[in-house]
Amino acid sequence: MKAIVQDQYGPTDILRLRDIDPPTPGPDEVLVAVRAAGVDPGVWHLMTGRPYLVRAMGFGLRRPKVAVRGRDLAGVVERVGAAVTGFQPGDEVYGTSDTGSFAEYATVPVRRLAAKPARLSFEQAAITPISGVTALQALRDCGHVEAGQRVMVIGAAGGVGSFAVQLAKSFGATVTAVCGAGKADLVRGLGADEVIDYTREPIDRDGPRHDLIIDTAGNRPLRLLRRALTPHGTLALVGGEHGGGPLLAGFDRQLRAPLASAFVSQRLRAVMASENAEDLHTLTHLIDTGAVTPHLDRTYPLAQAADAITYLAEGHAAGKVALTI
Repeated sequence: MKAIVQDQYGPTDILRLRDIDPPTPGPDEVLVAVRAAGVDPGVWHLMTGRPYLVRAMGFGLRRPKVAVRGRDLAGVVERVGAAVTGFQPGDEVYGTSDTGSFAEYATVPVRRLAAKPARLSFEQAAITPISGVTALQALRDCGHVEAGQRVMVIGAAGGVGSFAVQLAKSFGATVTAVCGAGKADLVRGLGADEVIDYTREPIDRDGPRHDLIIDTAGNRPLRLLRRALTPHGTLALVGGEHGGGPLLAGFDRQLRAPLASAFVSQRLRAVMASENAEDLHTLTHLIDTGAVTPHLDRTYPLAQAADAITYLAEGHAAGKVALTI
């Protein structure tokens, strides 16, 4: 099969399109013929091995343990493992792979796989699992969002942010979206009640009025974010910057936030999402009812994976980017 692989950490020019053997599904896994794969910031981190914290988390100290890039996918079941009962060949599915999704075939554990939402294309479905589940868990599990609350989403036009705006509205919250001026119409279309152009106004312009802030941008000081938060509100930090130092980069805030929480009345939390089929089913229901629609910026063919990663890393994407396979 054809796949995008790397033998060492580095920039996009280390990626290669190669012919490799397809993976073999284990007893609780499904072999999926990949139709589309999502491109998310995690791809950049695993490609570059930066920050070095990523390597220490078990992804390979000197070189990637998994040579094929990508995790999000949507496709058609090719074969099922001996213990799998919920899927059969021909089923259209979406989920996250441990063997890499930038390939013609990938294996997926059934615990992270679900039937593809009927109203979505393969490309739309492929950009949903990681970003959609992260946004859902940030709102529901970390923020405990309730109807009538005020939620601020920083980076509202990005992958996680575009899902967070829609999900917060589905929970009955009032949403303030933070983004650049060029993406204001997009986030309003997603349901945002107010928009702050961060290039012209400070995010704390209205004072401490937000019950929950989801920050996906990764570069604002905690003290600034807290000024826009109610005295007992919650700050949920998602992801980190591509820049910064090689050891922690933008993830240093995730480490400092829980320590700072011990001394203030506000809850400062790092979101460590856990992809699972149950949350995919929740997203499927919201997608099928029209409450949530993944925003696909553009697609690239598999051979142009490096261009797709560069486009995303440079901050151009409105919503998410997918590879077609």
